This record gives sequence, structure tokens and C-alpha cells, in this order.
Amino acid sequence: MTMTRPAGIGTWAGRIILLIFCGWTLFPLYWLINTSLKQPVDVVARPPIFAFVPTLENYASVVSDPAILGYFWTTLVVSVATTFLAIVIGTPAAYVLARFSFRGSTDIGFWILSTRFTPPVAMLIPFFVMFQSLGLLNTHVGLVISHVALNLSLVIWLMRGFFAEIPKELEDAAYIDGASYFRTFLTIILPLSRTGIAAVGVLVFLFTWNEFLFSLILGGQIPMISVGLYKFIGYQQIEWGRLSATATLMLIPVIVILLAFQRQLVQGLTLGAVK
Repeated sequence: MTMTRPAGIGTWAGRIILLIFCGWTLFPLYWLINTSLKQPVDVVARPPIFAFVPTLENYASVVSDPAILGYFWTTLVVSVATTFLAIVIGTPAAYVLARFSFRGSTDIGFWILSTRFTPPVAMLIPFFVMFQSLGLLNTHVGLVISHVALNLSLVIWLMRGFFAEIPKELEDAAYIDGASYFRTFLTIILPLSRTGIAAVGVLVFLFTWNEFLFSLILGGQIPMISVGLYKFIGYQQIEWGRLSATATLMLIPVIVILLAFQRQLVQGLTLGAVK
């Protein structure tokens, strides 16, 4: 018979702190959804009201707006393309930095990491000048290139740590059997690192989906949804109901992806991807 020890004061204190933290972090999400279901008169009520007759008018208005649907489509295209290209470019680079030692490899790795330290606004000006010269402003291609550049250092450094955790003896055995570097990477390393790739891909998608500054300046006339929210902020009033409904719809792909890749994300981040 197994005896269950009663929870001590420390355990209860931890549970209470956890509950407070959950309430603190989830309340903005609750209030966002709450506001999206209110009539305009209920949104501006003072003091704020918690009991009201819910309505879906804000959602119907947003879904029937072609401009908002266009923002969602642009964001989805840019996020998917950015994730794909960042993984395709960053994964081989991370493997080379993790497995091969050559002259300047340490400096190259540090330079890649330093791009993550740089404030985004400092990178924005060179991008704006280059894109203006190349005619890439206000284009999907320009948005994808800029977001790949923003997230490439993240992919390389997370995948570099993940590759370092894979036993090198597996590659040595493949070389002895006559496999080339490329075939070893393609048939042995990539299948073993799919969990890390999935985790990094989820992070890149989420960062791109929510990115604001580059989308605002470089997107211009084809803004992403994070910029499109400003459509509801006018000179004299803010359409809180439609703004909240759009922001709530913006959360749906994020939640779906997190739930779909929850296991891969946890495994990828705990098996060395963040080392």
C-alpha cells in the first residue's frame, strides 16, 4: 500500500503563486475576448462591466472586410515562406558550425549571434535603402527576405546546439560505409534532428506572425495583420470591438500550431536546442 504524503506549506505556496501567475497572464487574453463580444456602448462603459449580452457583430464585420482578410493572407504567406527558407538556409549552416572547425568559424558564429543583439531598428535602415534601390519595398519578396534575415541567427544558434547533442559516432560510421558528407547529413542527421527543426520552425513562424516594425516600414501598402490592427485606430476614436475581434482571430493560428506541435516543441527545447 502506497502512502501519500500530505502537501507541505512550500507546496501550497507554490500552487498559490502558480495560480496567481496564471491569472495574471491569462487576464489580458480574457479581456481581449470579452471586449470582442461587446457592443460599442458596453466597451466604453465606465466602470467596466463584466455581465453583458454577447454579440458576434464584431467578428462578422471583420470577416466580411476584404482588407482584413488580405492582411491575414499576407501574414500567412510571409510567415510560411520565411519559416521554410530560414530552415532550409539555417539548418545546413548550423550543422557546419557544429561539426566542422575551420579558420574563422568561431568569429563567424559570434557574428551571426551578434545580429540577434542588434536592435531591429538599426537593421531596418540598411534594409530600407537596399530595398528602395532594388524595388523590393511593398512586396511579399521583400518582407520574406527581411524576416528571414531577422530569424536566421535564431535558427542557426538553436540548431547548432541541437546538432552538438547528436553523437558524432553515427556520422563516423556512415563515412566508413562510404557515405558522403551531404548524404550523411541528408539521411542520418536530418531525420534525427526533426524534433529540433519542428521546434525552431514553430518559433520562427510565431516571431514572423507577430513581427511589427519591419512589417510596418517595409510592408507599406501590403501590411501584415500586426500592422493592419492600426486600421481601427482613428483620429477621434478607437474601434475596440473590431480591433479585439481581429486580434482574437490572429491568435487562432498561433494556438493551433502550439497545440499541434506541443510535443515536438517541448522535446526540441529540452533536448539541447536552447543550449
